[in-house]
Amino acid sequence: MTDIPETPADDDGDTGTGAAAEPGEAVATRCGLVAIVGRPNVGKSTLLNALVGQKVSITSSKAQTTRHRITGIRTVDDTQFVFVDTPGFQTRHSAPLNRTLNRTVQGVLGDVDVVLFVVEAGRFGLDDAKVLALMPADKPVMLIANKLDAVHRRADLVPWLKGMQDRHAFAEFVPLTARKDSDVQRLLGIVKPYLPQAPWFYEEDALTDRSEKFLASEIIREKLFRLTGDELPYTSTVVIDKFEEEGALRRIAATIIVERDAHKGMVIGADGERLKRIGSEARQELERLMDGRVFLELWVKVRSGWADDEEHLRTYGYE
Repeated sequence: MTDIPETPADDDGDTGTGAAAEPGEAVATRCGLVAIVGRPNVGKSTLLNALVGQKVSITSSKAQTTRHRITGIRTVDDTQFVFVDTPGFQTRHSAPLNRTLNRTVQGVLGDVDVVLFVVEAGRFGLDDAKVLALMPADKPVMLIANKLDAVHRRADLVPWLKGMQDRHAFAEFVPLTARKDSDVQRLLGIVKPYLPQAPWFYEEDALTDRSEKFLASEIIREKLFRLTGDELPYTSTVVIDKFEEEGALRRIAATIIVERDAHKGMVIGADGERLKRIGSEARQELERLMDGRVFLELWVKVRSGWADDEEHLRTYGYE
């Protein structure tokens, strides 16, 4: 397995926060990387947040809300789960932004110990099949049938599950509702035995490897998408221009990047009311997340064709 996070050595030369083992002695802790993959809008980010126990990945009904590799961490007793949320795999577009998102998905699959393949319970379409074709043959893949609460007749799932078993040799079948805590706890118990015995990668209370600056840009983008609905095309992003800490106060300046002047008007709204609301809701959530005051300034700029330009994509943080 590659791309394992580095952990600074302690004074005595040991690494990691899990219990170190003597030569020839079994490691007392478990730790591993778990990918969460699937087509857009099957609930991957909602599942990640539920598994971690706190919001670390933004959600909205708009496709491509998740655009980066987001790591969420959950430590339970002797086991540390390192979950990796991925962008929804894009099957219908070939623009540079979509190709970049797909490379992120494919790169994650090469690094992890377990894959959670998320679909909507009772549904399996062409887009799901294209993602399933990417699943590694040498790693356990679990079928996560999400949104179980939307299935009216549970008996209808039996033939569907049998059909899914014919499609792939899944290690486990886990029907669940990501928003239901008992289902999430059950999934943690199912995943645990598949993780290797190894020291933990992170401190016991760690929740994500992403910085506050990154989380600020994501939360602003979430409010942007939620408050513009289907009016604003997905080719919009947020860039943090300034992030300063003054004790418990964060001073943040951010720019919302859109592709057309008409999109800029959508974001600003009549008399600037929509932009004010985006800023207000983002600031309130950031203050809860960072447990302190936040001073937030927002600007809107037009950058035509940014999502089709590889250099712009790198500049705006897309790998």
